[in-house]
Amino acid sequence: MHSNPIIWQPSPERVRSSAMHRFMEATGHGNYGSLYRWSIDDSRAFWESLCAFCEVEFTTTPGATLARPDNIMDAGWFDGAELNYAAHLLRHGGDRAAIVFCGEDGTRREISRDELRECVAGVAAALRGAGVVKGDRVGGFLPNCPEAVVAMLATASIGAIWSSCSPDFGINGVVDRFGQIGPKVLFAVNGYYYGGKTCDTRPTIEGVVAAVEAIDTVVMIPFVPDLALDTSIENAVAWDRFAAAPGALSFEAVAFDHPLFIMYSSGTTGAPKCIVHGHGGTLLQHLKEHVLHTDIGEPDRLFYFTTCGWMMWNWLVSGLASGATLVLFDGAPFFHDGRILWQMARAENVTVFGASAKYLSALEKAGVRPKDEFDLPALRAVLSTGSVLAPESFDYVYEAIGDDLQLSSISGGTDIISCFVLGNPVLPVRRGEVQCRGLGMAVEIWNDAGEPVIGERGELVCTRPFPSAPVGFWNDPGGARYRSAYFERFAGIWAHGDFAELTEEGGIIIYGRSDAVLNPGGVRIGTAEIYRQVEKLDEVIESIAIGQDWKDDVRVVLFVVLRDGVALDDEMRQRIRSVIRDNTTPRHVPAKIVAVPDIPRTKSGKIVELAVRSVVHGEAVRNTEALANAEALAHFAGIAELQTD
Repeated sequence: MHSNPIIWQPSPERVRSSAMHRFMEATGHGNYGSLYRWSIDDSRAFWESLCAFCEVEFTTTPGATLARPDNIMDAGWFDGAELNYAAHLLRHGGDRAAIVFCGEDGTRREISRDELRECVAGVAAALRGAGVVKGDRVGGFLPNCPEAVVAMLATASIGAIWSSCSPDFGINGVVDRFGQIGPKVLFAVNGYYYGGKTCDTRPTIEGVVAAVEAIDTVVMIPFVPDLALDTSIENAVAWDRFAAAPGALSFEAVAFDHPLFIMYSSGTTGAPKCIVHGHGGTLLQHLKEHVLHTDIGEPDRLFYFTTCGWMMWNWLVSGLASGATLVLFDGAPFFHDGRILWQMARAENVTVFGASAKYLSALEKAGVRPKDEFDLPALRAVLSTGSVLAPESFDYVYEAIGDDLQLSSISGGTDIISCFVLGNPVLPVRRGEVQCRGLGMAVEIWNDAGEPVIGERGELVCTRPFPSAPVGFWNDPGGARYRSAYFERFAGIWAHGDFAELTEEGGIIIYGRSDAVLNPGGVRIGTAEIYRQVEKLDEVIESIAIGQDWKDDVRVVLFVVLRDGVALDDEMRQRIRSVIRDNTTPRHVPAKIVAVPDIPRTKSGKIVELAVRSVVHGEAVRNTEALANAEALAHFAGIAELQTD
């Protein structure tokens, strides 16, 4: 069987110095395959060993590590244990930087570990003074700034529940989320910067407060100094005045599965689901992924381009638990000709750089080659998620960013606030593949008959319990919606919704979302397979493919965004069809190719095939507030060409 070529191999010294290697030695395993099998076959021992290795501190000693192990939904982890997520993120003191913030407007702020602890103590005391108690909800309508980290940690420290969305959401988008969970306190900014523009958020905040009756206090942060804080918002208080009184840092001991975060599904097919994640599961999973799979430790400076509305923000912030310095950026990633993030990476000595696959693809299309312009001696890992990282993007990273990098394409989601498959510092990187399945995650690929397969495409599933499975959905008594979301495809088995393949070497190839899989003539095709080919063409900026119902079958329709001055004429259509046919199969070739000026995407940057499909079929798209550019949907309505053969 053909396997993808190895394009990076860690040096023996790099392997030996990694935390993954030390953990393998501590648990008596000579290679990752052996360690992975043990982590699945004896999951109790694995998670106990991880807790010891990462120095997880329980304030109450756990009883049974895993109860009811036969079903993911009903499993119980670390029965009787108590701990606090925020306590672990704030356990590192001293004057070393905990957070470095860089804004697109040139702002730079640095907060030491001791200063962070002091800030969290003050805000936690203020939250208690505002009547917030264990189990209450606190919302953040915030950019990726230090105050967001402080407010979240303060909320978690007292056992309250944090939920956030980015300030580019409109009123309806915020109300669709916070209206379901009823936060008692809302942290918000008066505005933010994006692409050289100043955006005023005060009218949105007023609308949200008017619609969500549960909000008692609004803490206003002067993120944009040129915009006043004095608004007509009821019960508003300035950040500096809210947290003026010093407080003693303390942590509420909570149960292992006590709610920590409420996350939201993208919600383009209805009201967003409110997904609840607990203290213990989030902490253990993130420590495993940071310390072992990414080799993050105290010397590291960890950056991920994200907003507070994407789970990668929560993942990023957890880097404090392993002692890393967080590098935060807020603004447009292509400000200053696409180089602003690399200017920051050089200036701040970023060691781990994370972004979306679409960002890396767009960087390549823009002709930006960071290694030719910036000295990046500290950079040792590049992470990518949000969508499938194309094989050509693997080539680009090693050719244009650095040739000795652990390139980790990682995949999981908001549903598990972490990854099912991800990188590994002791394994090679193969072109177009995710390196491995995550420790403790019993990931398999199943065919339609529910049989595990290797070297074939199918549904990515998880067959055994893992600690970061959701505590449940908010306002879902009995768990009916939760069960329907993940466990109906295969009874008692988590079906994640990815169309993927497990290779003989243990790598994973992801072909796209299974709910967006194309099915012409009954043959399943992942949309990423088409994108990988068509976006090789320099004239094509990006693309989106759907299946259109046509004459009792489904035909593939491809929409493309072309560079300025490029026309979608017969010659261009033929070039697109040829590159697809030559590198895939005739069934991948679209029946129709249509040019559009823009493609709709979620606020975390994911293109939305299902929403486009609905518009093409004349169906309503609900909750367009979940989209960053909902106006783009109009380009797909009533296309005459799609009404003909």
